[in-house]
Amino acid sequence: MSDGLVEALFSRATGAGIDPHDYRRTCAEIATPADWAPACAAAAARYRTAPGSAITRGHHLLMSARWSHLATLVPDENHVAHAEAADSAAEHGFSLLEPTARRITGADFTGILRGPADAVGTVIVVPGLDSSKDEFHVLADALLARGVAVFAMDGPGQGARIGTSTLTGDYPAVIGAAIDALGVARVGVVGLSLGGYYAAAAAARDPRIIVAATVSGPYRLDWSTLPDPVRDLMTRRAGSPSAAASFAATVDLAERAPTLRCPLLVVDGGDDHIPGVADGAALANQAPNGRYLRVPGGDHLVGNNQQAWLPAVADHLTEGFACTATPTRSPSSPAAPAAWAWPPPAA
Repeated sequence: MSDGLVEALFSRATGAGIDPHDYRRTCAEIATPADWAPACAAAAARYRTAPGSAITRGHHLLMSARWSHLATLVPDENHVAHAEAADSAAEHGFSLLEPTARRITGADFTGILRGPADAVGTVIVVPGLDSSKDEFHVLADALLARGVAVFAMDGPGQGARIGTSTLTGDYPAVIGAAIDALGVARVGVVGLSLGGYYAAAAAARDPRIIVAATVSGPYRLDWSTLPDPVRDLMTRRAGSPSAAASFAATVDLAERAPTLRCPLLVVDGGDDHIPGVADGAALANQAPNGRYLRVPGGDHLVGNNQQAWLPAVADHLTEGFACTATPTRSPSSPAAPAAWAWPPPAA
């Protein structure tokens, strides 16, 4: 059982920026699922206390944050403490590496804003059901390298807020409140896993969002068809089975997709088999300016082939800020135009 767990989370951990060799060493002594969180927490503590220059300490703290977040992925009595440790380590790490980074917190969210004050736009990174802002440093770094600012957030039931809040069916309002707090005019949004649904729903609702992307995001969820592990996780994050089932019923983009008019890139992994998640083509086809990228062999979050989608998503979001007009696909078009192909066509 432990071997299956370690393998199942390998691409997710390495996609979050964990060195694969470090992962193997850390997980070598995991004998049961109950060993997972303590092993990850021990790795986080090792990085958190490692000596070095300010730059070295900053990088170690960010790695500590990733390990602390990983500790929350398997049920554990200390999951709130692990999430808070991830949040604290990341804030401290960014303070050492990027002095201009700053915490922004609202009634239902918290996050770190990074990047230049005069950036051409700001991308909000939205995590999913059991992810957090500290799982997606690699994506944020790719966006920062392209000159945009990034606000990575935790909303209700996520990351730093799992101890004080539960899932909400109106997450788009939370994103809207974050935009208000940011006070910026040009906003993009990228959502991962359940965050993909949140991002798409917000983009359909809020005209301030001018470009969007989703990665492994659900189009529609049916509580009765969700695998038991997903139902159990949703129940923990929603507070009860009935609340989880009610929340799942709100996850439906069928009516919202045609109103999502900004440029949208939808990414799916070809080997992602979570019901309701592996049908991103429906969203891309119905959105007036949707494009679709399916990665053959890609798993959920496509951590096993980041090079196939991450540059494309970062480019799409960055280029969206440069567009002053949005060409709208005719509603009669049978399918969204291709975005990027993977593997790339031969020269």
